[in-house]
Amino acid sequence: MERVLKDDAVQEKGERARMASFIGAMAIADLIKTTLGPKGMDKILQSTGRGRNVTVTNDGATILKSLHIDNPAAKVLVDISKVQDDEVGDGTTSVVVLAGELLKEAEKLVNMKIHPMTIIAGYRMALECARDTLLQKTMDNKENTDKFRTDLMNIAMTTLSSKILSQDKEYFAELAVDAVLRLKGSTNLESIQILKKPGGSLKDSFLDEGFILDKKIGIGQPKRIENAKILVANTAMDTDKVKIYGARVRVDSMSKVADIEAAEKQKMREKVQKIIGHGINCFVNRQLIYNFPEELFADAGILAIEHADFEGIERLALVTGGEIASTFDNPESVKLGHCKVIEEIMIGEDRLIHFSGVAMGQACTIVLRGASEHVLDEAERSLHDALCVLSQTVNDTRVLFGGGWPEMVMAKEVDELARKTPGKKSHAIDAFSRALQAIPTIIADNAGLDSAELISQLRAEHHKENCTAGIDVITGSVGDMQKLGIQESFKVKQAILLSATEAAEMILRVDEIITCAPRRREDRM
Repeated sequence: MERVLKDDAVQEKGERARMASFIGAMAIADLIKTTLGPKGMDKILQSTGRGRNVTVTNDGATILKSLHIDNPAAKVLVDISKVQDDEVGDGTTSVVVLAGELLKEAEKLVNMKIHPMTIIAGYRMALECARDTLLQKTMDNKENTDKFRTDLMNIAMTTLSSKILSQDKEYFAELAVDAVLRLKGSTNLESIQILKKPGGSLKDSFLDEGFILDKKIGIGQPKRIENAKILVANTAMDTDKVKIYGARVRVDSMSKVADIEAAEKQKMREKVQKIIGHGINCFVNRQLIYNFPEELFADAGILAIEHADFEGIERLALVTGGEIASTFDNPESVKLGHCKVIEEIMIGEDRLIHFSGVAMGQACTIVLRGASEHVLDEAERSLHDALCVLSQTVNDTRVLFGGGWPEMVMAKEVDELARKTPGKKSHAIDAFSRALQAIPTIIADNAGLDSAELISQLRAEHHKENCTAGIDVITGSVGDMQKLGIQESFKVKQAILLSATEAAEMILRVDEIITCAPRRREDRM
């Protein structure tokens, strides 16, 4: 029989396809399982490119983004981790580990000859039950500002305790909460700038209101400007050359060269006059500013800043309320930025420009200090996770306890549902409960504790009314999450639950994998 598919296409069916999917997804989950929890380990990622860049991290999304994966089911898990990172910022490892555990349980059920659709139906029932349980157990303190701030501090400390900043988590939680409360309920983190400066220790980091631009003030220019009117631009401020590629200008005497130079200078002088005509006292340009225009700006008492990076000027325009301009013929159509004071400050050995009293009141800069670039990069990722979670929590103020408490609460309810449900679905619901309990088990394993002993103690505790017990990895025992102040955002937990279950369902539905060969280029010789 002639083949339906073209040459080099590979087709895997039934059991083999399902096995390939399960194995790929579980391998990804096992890979990042060890980074989960407060005692999770870090991974070193080394690129094979020219720079051989090294990243040291325990952030699930960062690790998975850097991997080149061939297995299609594994790619689904990488995607849910990315979406979790974009959506709520934290829980990127948990979501992959939970999906991996659900698939591990599903594999056992498939081997018991239970149909994948029955497993999916059971998982759906278990998911509804688990979500309803979480909704009933949430706490909400949005009416009481002091209590809500404590909640935010606890959530920030819980998020940071599994990261590099765990040693100074109270200090950084304070920074993150202050920065997010300035946003007044907005989830736009653009106005919080994170600036990394090697040197000093992580404890030397600080929060500064306003905006800091990583540039020096030029020679002969004012070092401090009050009530600044800022024009943010992206325009060429080098001498105007003939802008035709390969064009040559032939002259018959040196005086003609001087004329061309004079004409170029005159053109530049006119452009500078147009810019000064906007009534500004600070000019920030994305591109270089040559000596001649810089001199003209200095004579006019205008601070000219050149070669600001693009992200820098975009954010500067945003926080000062201006727009980036590239033509200067109509001053009335250009929106200028405003701020109270521009001055030069020192951080470590470097000079930077500080804009304070900016139009966008909530704007602030977190300056991170640390021993090396790797430490700073990881600190930035950790802080970004905390800021994302906090900004989401300010909008959805419901919180839960952490430390494996929500998983145990859900597992208990799902277990009871399994006992009431007749038929094969009950096996799937039971498997869902076991997968949920795997999260606290892995947290305990990563901390080097006896997980079997701890989880059985925890299960016994959870059969009491209004239990708040979870795993305290510091003392290595079952602890009271309320006293320890270990809290998590409801939105993060809900996203983990929904994404992981949906991903597991999607992979379970697969019964055939077809890998097509790329189209070959025809020889056109």
